[in-house]
Amino acid sequence: MRLLLLEDEDTLAGLVAAGLGQAGFSVDRAASLAEAGDMAGLYDYDAMIFDRGLPDGDALGLLRDLRRRKCAVPVLVLTARDAVEDRIEGLNTGADDYLAKPFALSELVARLRALLRRPALSVSPLIGLGNLLFDPGERVASADGRPLSLSPLECNALEILLRRSGKVVRRAQLEHGLYDADTIIGSNTIEVLMHRLRRKLELAQCDCMIVTVRGLGYLLQPAS
Repeated sequence: MRLLLLEDEDTLAGLVAAGLGQAGFSVDRAASLAEAGDMAGLYDYDAMIFDRGLPDGDALGLLRDLRRRKCAVPVLVLTARDAVEDRIEGLNTGADDYLAKPFALSELVARLRALLRRPALSVSPLIGLGNLLFDPGERVASADGRPLSLSPLECNALEILLRRSGKVVRRAQLEHGLYDADTIIGSNTIEVLMHRLRRKLELAQCDCMIVTVRGLGYLLQPAS
């Protein structure tokens, strides 16, 4: 899943982005409201993390604008402003959660996963096809109850395919969902990833398969 991290303190932003990456998220970083606003309009994010105090203003202004435009992407406010009044202001503006600095990265990850599990966000607790099931919150896939050994990147790719099962997922859609804006993607990176994932589904005896639709992308469908 792809996240937008709005944080102007470079060292902290790097540490948070690295930790979220290890937890299986793809993270785009922004250091100002202007940059975050541009990125939010350019990409479809699964969730956003906003620090409040930015060089060009308070992130609640951007949050307010997003909610006015009917953007329902969950936003977690991450800030040193931890007074009750600040938390109430953030939540009333449209934030879905509020975490004060300093914080534990494990708690941030847990809160993000909880946000992404909420039914109101149209994220089903479990998604699947045939005997293949995937838990978006726990990032675990299984076939007939047997867990699959997947890397975080493979989990993300599988989720994208499952959420669009029966439809062709274009290469550009996979790239957008799997990699942040700064990642240089090789010409055969997606092909190699799909090959590894296809092989693991076969070894797990899943009754669904990844089909390459030449010139278009990939399709997850029931095995014939």
